[in-house]
Amino acid sequence: MNIAVIGLSHKTAPVEVREKLSISTPQTEAALAHLCSYPHIEEAAILSTCNRLEIYIVTSETEYGIREVTQFLSEYGKLPLNYLRQYLFMLLHEDAVTHLMRVAAGLDSLVLGEGQILAQVKHTHKICQQHNGVGRILNRLFKQALTAGKRVRTETSIGTGAVSISSAAVELAQIKVQNLAACRVAVVGAGKMSRLVVQHLLSKGATQISVINRSQAGAQELANQFKDVNLQLYTLADMMSVLAASDLAFTATAATEPLLDRAKLESILEPHNSLMLFDISVPRNVDADVNELSNVQAFNVDDLKAVVAQNQESRRKMAMEAEVLLEEEVEAFDIWWRSLDTVSTISCLRDKVESIREQELEKALSRLGAEFAEKHQEIIEALTRGIVNKILHDPMVQLRAQQDIEARRKAMETLNMLFNLDTTSRSGEQYS
Repeated sequence: MNIAVIGLSHKTAPVEVREKLSISTPQTEAALAHLCSYPHIEEAAILSTCNRLEIYIVTSETEYGIREVTQFLSEYGKLPLNYLRQYLFMLLHEDAVTHLMRVAAGLDSLVLGEGQILAQVKHTHKICQQHNGVGRILNRLFKQALTAGKRVRTETSIGTGAVSISSAAVELAQIKVQNLAACRVAVVGAGKMSRLVVQHLLSKGATQISVINRSQAGAQELANQFKDVNLQLYTLADMMSVLAASDLAFTATAATEPLLDRAKLESILEPHNSLMLFDISVPRNVDADVNELSNVQAFNVDDLKAVVAQNQESRRKMAMEAEVLLEEEVEAFDIWWRSLDTVSTISCLRDKVESIREQELEKALSRLGAEFAEKHQEIIEALTRGIVNKILHDPMVQLRAQQDIEARRKAMETLNMLFNLDTTSRSGEQYS
């Protein structure tokens, strides 16, 4: 068995490719079922955010497992394999383990140290457990990654002042217009990212904020979190008229097709009215053709990189502290992983000795006669079990305690050879 991760991120693929491979929570169950139906994939987990899609697998044949995941991605995104491959990254075992730890800690994020990703990894773990993608190995890996992420957030200061994609968008808006207080701002969507946008807009002095959402109830729920502020609430039916009266707009909805394009904006904007759009959704809410309008400027998640870069340097030093903690968590997982082979050998040895004990006990009791056997069977049974346990105790303790990988491997090989153990079937059982 091996662990692998295959995916793409803001580092390897542009937003127009990432949005084709975005897997929403409702789509996860079917996607996991598809992945786990492949012959070489034993476990699978899908981490899908606006900046990445990563598929973690446990596979008996690494080459075939990776091939099956890339085939799945090609079919799901309707992208030719030859085109898709240039955007994919693939990491195996310890590199895959380290990568997930770094992701959970916010060290692989567009915004170094951002905290939102830890909740997304936790959500992935929960959903993939519910839909039977995560088994024994990925369950342990994700738990270790969550522990690593929490340690980094509590034991280092990398999260201090760390910005999310939402706050980076607001920061870029402030750079562009200088004075947010003088701007009429529309926020399309009422989810977590929109809430963060509103929060950061208020912190930078914006006062004229309209929230547009599919349902009035969703908009009201967001507004309830800012009771001291007078947010104007609208539904999507009013979106175009609100945008026509706005200077800035932030879009953060789960729509799978663009909500805004050139034709729609051209029909509502007067030539002298300018509109700046900040689209932080993947898939994008704003079509790229809006930039053909002279009075419209649109920015998407990839455009935030420049803003983020200005904030990165101060967190790079903090990231070095975090890497040390991650090494400890990777080592802890690796010790557990290596112990799986030990468990297999110990179980086989115990099963073999127990089988011998039962056979010999049965012979002895038959020779002692039914009356004696019935009267003393419990005592003789306890005696033989005690002998077996005492004989096996030291070898098991020593094998579990052996930290040197090569010494452990040789010890297991010796046990397998001396006792003629068959660990093949036992290894299959522990992954089922």
